[in-house]
Amino acid sequence: MRLNNRSRIGLYHFLSTLVIMIFLVGVLAFFLERYFYDYLDSSSVLFLIIPTLILLVFYFRGRQIFEYDSDGEALIFKNRNIFPFLNKATTDEFPKYKLLKYEILDLVILRRLYITISSKKNNSIILKYDISYLKKKELNDLKFSLSKVIKANKEREKS
Repeated sequence: MRLNNRSRIGLYHFLSTLVIMIFLVGVLAFFLERYFYDYLDSSSVLFLIIPTLILLVFYFRGRQIFEYDSDGEALIFKNRNIFPFLNKATTDEFPKYKLLKYEILDLVILRRLYITISSKKNNSIILKYDISYLKKKELNDLKFSLSKVIKANKEREKS
């Protein structure tokens, strides 16, 4: 099964540009209110706080582009940001039989996927991916595919 959200790159570019513009307008409004108009007194700090919170939420949600491929004998995970200079892209490829378990951390503003795989030197390695920008159907498809691989691995161990 293949899953990716590359078709929404344009939307993510628009959202990131909008967030940056809201932040810049907020900073400009703060300085204009503080040094020229002075109508709001101490409430002018809200011109900085609200856009900064919006910017932080957008940043902490993580990498926007997630790609998953389970066709063949390997699992391929790719996770990258639309702006390559913000975060390093993550690309992992390993055989299906190494997948031990997965866990999805679902908080209010972010969603993360933790994959546990077996290794020769250590008992297990945990890989982390940002999946905050996946739609509900894509998330359900990802869960189904990973569960199917884990089930096949358990059956293979029994025999």
